[in-house]
Amino acid sequence: MAASRHADALRAAQMYYLQDLTMDAIARELRTSRSTVSRLLSAARDSGLVQVQIRNPLDTGPELEGMIRRRFNVDVHVVPVLETLNEAETLDRVAIQAARTIGPLVDSNAIIGVAWGSTLSAVSRHLTRKITHDSVIVQLNGAGNMHTTGITYASDIMRRFGSAYGARVEQFPVPAFFDHAATKTAMWNERSVQRILELQAKMSIAIFGVGSVNADYPSHVYAGGYLDEADLNILATSDVVGDVATVFFRSDGSSDGIILNERSTGPGLAQLRQVRRRICVVSGVSKINGLRGALAANLATDLILDEATARRLVDFESLAPRNG
Repeated sequence: MAASRHADALRAAQMYYLQDLTMDAIARELRTSRSTVSRLLSAARDSGLVQVQIRNPLDTGPELEGMIRRRFNVDVHVVPVLETLNEAETLDRVAIQAARTIGPLVDSNAIIGVAWGSTLSAVSRHLTRKITHDSVIVQLNGAGNMHTTGITYASDIMRRFGSAYGARVEQFPVPAFFDHAATKTAMWNERSVQRILELQAKMSIAIFGVGSVNADYPSHVYAGGYLDEADLNILATSDVVGDVATVFFRSDGSSDGIILNERSTGPGLAQLRQVRRRICVVSGVSKINGLRGALAANLATDLILDEATARRLVDFESLAPRNG
C-alpha cells in the first residue's frame, strides 16, 4: 500500500472502529465517497492495521489453548473449523491464521528460515505485505529429488515470503536428500553452501510444518518422489512418526540412529532448537503423531493448529501416562 493510502486507511479505521462514526460521516470528513471509505476499511483489515477478534462464550478454543500452553510451554493459536470441511479447506483456514500470526513477528534485520511443504505453500498464499528493511528469507532444506530439481516448487514459497516482507531470498539449491552421507559432507565444505548454512545458523525465526507419513493430505516429502520404497522401509523400522524440514524423529522426539537424517539437507533438531522463535503450523488430525513427536522434541515455541487437531492432542495427553 502506498504511504498516502496507508495513512487514509488508518484514519478511516480509527474513525470507524474507535470513534464509532458511520461510513457516511467518515466520507464527509475525508471529503471522499462512501465507497472509497469502504475500500479503505477493507484495505486496513487486509494489511493488518485492523484485526478483528470475536469472543464467543461457547468457544472451546481458549480452553484448549490454555491446556496446550501449560503442557507444552508454547504460544498456541487454535483455529475454529467446522467438522464438515475437508482437509484441504481446513488447511486453508489454518494457513490464513498462520499468515496473520507471522506478520507481526517479522521485523527488519531479521533472518527468517522457511521450510517448503504443503502447509507452508498454503501459508505463503495468504501473507499480507509488511515493510521491513535488510531482512532475509532463507530456505531451510533442499528440494531436489530423482524426478525434479524442486526449484520451482520451493522458490515459489520463498518468493511469496520475500515479496510479503520486502526481504532478500536465499535459496538452497541442493537435493532434499543426498544419496550418500559422504556427498553431503563434501558439499557442506563448499563455500557457496557454507554461506547458506551460516545464514541458517543466525536465524531469529524458523517457520515450518510437520510432515507425517500417514497424513490424509499427504506431506510433500512423502508424496513428491523424495523417498523410494527402501527409504520408507527404513522410516518404518526406525519408528519414525514425522519430520520437520526433512529431518525425521520418533514419537518421543528422538532422532538418533535414523540414518536418513545423515543424508538430509535440513537443519538438525538440536540446531533448530537454538532458534529464538520457532513457528509450527499443523492442519489435520491425521498429523497428530507427527505433531506429538515434534512437541516432544521441543521444536516449537509457537503452534498454530485447527480445533479438531488441538482437541485430539489434548485427548492424547490426558490419556498418556506421566513419569513418576
